[in-house]
Amino acid sequence: MSKKINRPVILDYGSGNIRSVVKAFENVNGGRVLSTNNPSELASASHIILPGVGAFADCKIGLLAFSGLVNGLIEQVIEKRKPFLGICVGMQVMATLGREHGETHGFDWIQGQIVKIKPDDIDLKIPHMGWNELVFHETIHPVLSGLDAASHAYFAHSYCFETIDPKHVLASVEYGGLITAIVGRDNLIGTQFHPEKSQRVGLQFIENFLNWDGT
Repeated sequence: MSKKINRPVILDYGSGNIRSVVKAFENVNGGRVLSTNNPSELASASHIILPGVGAFADCKIGLLAFSGLVNGLIEQVIEKRKPFLGICVGMQVMATLGREHGETHGFDWIQGQIVKIKPDDIDLKIPHMGWNELVFHETIHPVLSGLDAASHAYFAHSYCFETIDPKHVLASVEYGGLITAIVGRDNLIGTQFHPEKSQRVGLQFIENFLNWDGT
C-alpha cells in the first residue's frame, strides 16, 4: 500500500458509524488518519474525506450543526483546492439539490440533483444493495489507476446522482439503467459505493486517492 506521508482528515459529524472508513484509511496510510468535527483541523489536512449514510437532509443538517465546519470545508476544498472525497451521501451533498424527503440544497460543487432510483426492471429492489460491476467512462483519472473493467464495488442506496454535465460522471453501474457510481471534477471526487466495504477495489481506490494531489 501507499508509502506516501500525508495527513488525511475524515469528517465525523454524527452520520452513522464511520469506524469502518477510518480503519480502511488507517490500513492504507499506516495508521495516519484523523477523524474530527473541528473545522480548525482541516487547515493541516492533506486530503479531506466526507463519509455519509442515511438521508441527504440529515447529512446536511449534521454538518451545519458544528459551527464553522461547512465554511471550513469550503475554504480548504474549494478555495485551497485540497483533494476531496465524498462517500455515499457524502458524495450526494456535492450536488446542487437533494430530493429525498423534500428538497435540500447541497454544496453545488458538481451541478445536478439527487433523485430516487427508478429501475426499468420492476423486479429490481430498492435500495440498490450489494456488489455491482463498475462501468468506467473515464479511465485516465489518477484515482482510477489499477481499476479494470471487472472491478466490483459495494453499494447501499436508494437515491442517485443525476449530473448536469455527463463528463462529471467517471463511472456508472447497471441496475435497470445506468446509475452514477463515481463523480469528479478538478480536485473533487465522490463515490456512491463504499470503498471501505469494497475489499481490494476499495483499498486500491483509497490508495490512489491518497496519492493524488488533486490535479
